[in-house]
Amino acid sequence: MKYGRTYNFSAGPAMMPEEVLEEIAAEMMNYRGSGMCVMEMSHRSKVFQQIRDEAEADLRTLMGIPDNYKVLFVQGGGTVQFAMVPMNLMKNGVACYVETGNWSKKAIKEAQKYGEVKIVASSADKNFSYIPDCSDLDIPDNADYVYICENETINGTTYFKLPDTKGKVLVSDQSSMFLSRPCDVSKYGLIWAGVQKNVGPAGMAVVIVREDLLRDDLPKFVPTYMSYKTHADNDSLYNTPNCWAIYCCGKVFKYLLKNGGLEAMNKRNEEKAAILYDFLDQSKFFTGAVRKEDRSLMNVPFVTPSKEQDADVVAASKAAGFDNLKGHKSVGGLRASIYNAMPKEGVEALVEFLKKYEAEHT
Repeated sequence: MKYGRTYNFSAGPAMMPEEVLEEIAAEMMNYRGSGMCVMEMSHRSKVFQQIRDEAEADLRTLMGIPDNYKVLFVQGGGTVQFAMVPMNLMKNGVACYVETGNWSKKAIKEAQKYGEVKIVASSADKNFSYIPDCSDLDIPDNADYVYICENETINGTTYFKLPDTKGKVLVSDQSSMFLSRPCDVSKYGLIWAGVQKNVGPAGMAVVIVREDLLRDDLPKFVPTYMSYKTHADNDSLYNTPNCWAIYCCGKVFKYLLKNGGLEAMNKRNEEKAAILYDFLDQSKFFTGAVRKEDRSLMNVPFVTPSKEQDADVVAASKAAGFDNLKGHKSVGGLRASIYNAMPKEGVEALVEFLKKYEAEHT
C-alpha cells in the first residue's frame, strides 16, 4: 500500500478511503482559498455553512432520505445515543429492545435509567451468535419504540430482515453497517450511527429522525443538548459542532456518490466478505463464530482451537503487516472488520496469510 500504510482491520476508528485522505491532506493548510484549515474556522462562517449543507444534501441523496426526516450531526458516539434515544422517545416510559450482543446490551442498560425496558427477543442463549426471530414479537400497546442494533460490531451479526414492530417506531443503531448497503429510511422512525467505523473520524454520530418524533415536551431533567429538537431546530449548529468530523464525513459521502452509491458498496462488500467467509468455511483450523444466515458483511469474528493460538495468530499477523485482528476483550478470538474503505486486496492478502499460517501449524 502507498505511504507505508497497513491493512487496518480495526472495528473503529477504522480505515478511510485513501483518495479521501489525500484530498483532506491537500486542503489541510488552506481550505479552498479560505486561508485556514477547517479545524480553525468558525462554525458560523459561510465557508463552513456550505460544508455542512453539502454534507447533509449528499447524505440525503445517498440514502434517499424522505423530506419529513431531519439529519442531525451530534457530538459524541454510541454512549451518548444510548441515552438520547430513551430521553427523547420514551413518552409512555416503555420501550422494547432486541438483545443481540454487546452494544444492544449497553443500550438496554442505559435505557433502563429512564423507563421500563422489555427485552422482546434475545440471542444470549448461544452467545449472541445469531439474530433471533423477530417476526412475531410480544410488543405491548404502550411501547414507545422498538430498538435494534442492526449490526453488532463485536459479535459479528446483522439483520437481513427488519423486525415486525406491529406499527411501533423502529429505532436502529446502524453504526458499523452505516452506508454499506441500501437502506429504506421510511421503515424507521430513527436511525443513528457513530461515524468512526465506516464514515469518518471519532467524536460524532449522524442521527436521521422522523419529524413527528421531535418533542417540545421533554422531561425537565433532559439537558438542552440532549434534545433532538435542539439540533433539528438549529441545523446541528446550536453550539460548536464537531466541524472536522462533519467535513471528513462530507468527503466520504461525495466519494460514495462518485463510486456508484450504496448499491455499488453493497456489491463490493458482499464480494469482500465472501472471500473471507469461504475460506473460514473450508478451514480445518479457523472457525467462524456466527450462524451463516446472520453473518455481518462488515465485522467477521473467528477463532482458532485455543486462546493461546488466537494470541499467536494476532502476533504473527502484526509481524506480517496486518493490524487490529484481535477480537474484542469481551469475547476474545479474532475479528476482521472490512468496512467500505477496506480494499478487496486487503481481504485477499489476509486470507493468504491465514492459509499460510494454517498450513504451518496443522
